[in-house]
Amino acid sequence: MTLASQVIITSRFGGTIESLAALRVDERMVVIATPQLLEEETESTGLSALCKGDMCRIIATEKRNFRLEDAKLAIEKAYMSSEVETVIILAAKEFSTEVQNKLLKVIEEPPQCVTFMLLVSSRAAVLPTIRSRLPVVVLREARETEAFELDMKQLDLASVYGFVQKHKRLMDKTTAKTLVEKISTEAMKSQRFDLDEKTLQLFQDAFKGLDVGSPPQFILTTLLLKLLARRKR
Repeated sequence: MTLASQVIITSRFGGTIESLAALRVDERMVVIATPQLLEEETESTGLSALCKGDMCRIIATEKRNFRLEDAKLAIEKAYMSSEVETVIILAAKEFSTEVQNKLLKVIEEPPQCVTFMLLVSSRAAVLPTIRSRLPVVVLREARETEAFELDMKQLDLASVYGFVQKHKRLMDKTTAKTLVEKISTEAMKSQRFDLDEKTLQLFQDAFKGLDVGSPPQFILTTLLLKLLARRKR
């Protein structure tokens, strides 16, 4: 890792922030993170020891999710820090579309001497507009190594129904995006589908549908049924 503007996909937020803090030379660092991430991780890390004094500050958000108010605080800190080399780390398991859109301009055109880093749990949780402006780094510990539960080579109506029913009670937008990302990856690996422009558009439409609030169960069902229709004969 380096102290450069980027999106980092990680499952160990406290440990990742600790590693980034250890890379500081004389940069100021501001960490704005949701409280549960800090509660879960900092007890087992040396983050508190690394972040002492005015040059490294940890701020927990007031709520358990990252809100527009927190994005505004991050922007305020960025413009207050334009005279000093400053790294601003924003950490949450997910950032809402509204928060990411609020941050987009300052990420695209940051004040002089300011570096922005976003820490999230899934690539699917990051808007394409953010991904197009910042490099995405996936840490090894965040990668899923277990076999995907849905065998895309043997996809049929029964497996689609079983998969959607299994996940319908636990599915939120971020979980659904992660599943869409995994389905797209496994579909490509299987080589059992006609992966032409129309098929690739299915995945883009699924992400767009989730972003505008379409029910995750409906999006996943539609995606899998349309994929089934694109299966090679």
